[in-house]
Amino acid sequence: MRIDIVSIAPKIFQGPFYNYIVKRAINKGLVNINVHDLREYGIGKRKKVDDYPYGGGSGMVIKIEPVYKCFSKLSEKINYDEIIFMTPDGMLFSQKYAEYLTYKKNIIILCGHYKGIDQRIRDNLISKEISIGNYVLSGGELAAAVVIESVVRLLPGAIKNKESIITDSFQKKYVIAPPIYTRPRIYKGWKVPKILFSGHHKKIKNWLQKKSVPFIQQK
Repeated sequence: MRIDIVSIAPKIFQGPFYNYIVKRAINKGLVNINVHDLREYGIGKRKKVDDYPYGGGSGMVIKIEPVYKCFSKLSEKINYDEIIFMTPDGMLFSQKYAEYLTYKKNIIILCGHYKGIDQRIRDNLISKEISIGNYVLSGGELAAAVVIESVVRLLPGAIKNKESIITDSFQKKYVIAPPIYTRPRIYKGWKVPKILFSGHHKKIKNWLQKKSVPFIQQK
């Protein structure tokens, strides 16, 4: 899988991609992540990437020309399956969509900034708009990092223990995983349920199934 990220703040990604799962996937050749500085495609000597909005209003807007130039350059040798824009008013990102993206070979993720991007980019160059929640960030970089980590960990070989992925929350019909415990059995009077160390596998399985609850999204 190849993921190309387009951003005016590329240094933000230096931290998230040292996450051990993402780093392992990169080192094993499971994913190729490239971060592109949109300013390299800016207009004029100052490499301008933003301008004032038509019709007035506060804030600056990312221009269409540098985004188009960047996308065109990337598309010269690569056919992209999805071109994603991270935006608060996009489709709410989910485990199901993360799984969907694992089947894609080449993806571009555009990170917004300032007041937003020229609407013509959204209308003509973007195939999917994604949000990680109903709130606003200063830019789409951290949201993009969340999406990438969620997708990469699902790639075969990124996590050694396949069972760990299968039992994750939301992996099965939007069900929250049951409570989990480890040693010691008792700490400050707080006890682990006896059923979990009973050795009765069928009863343990039934208990875990009962404790798994459907996810109810808060309004």
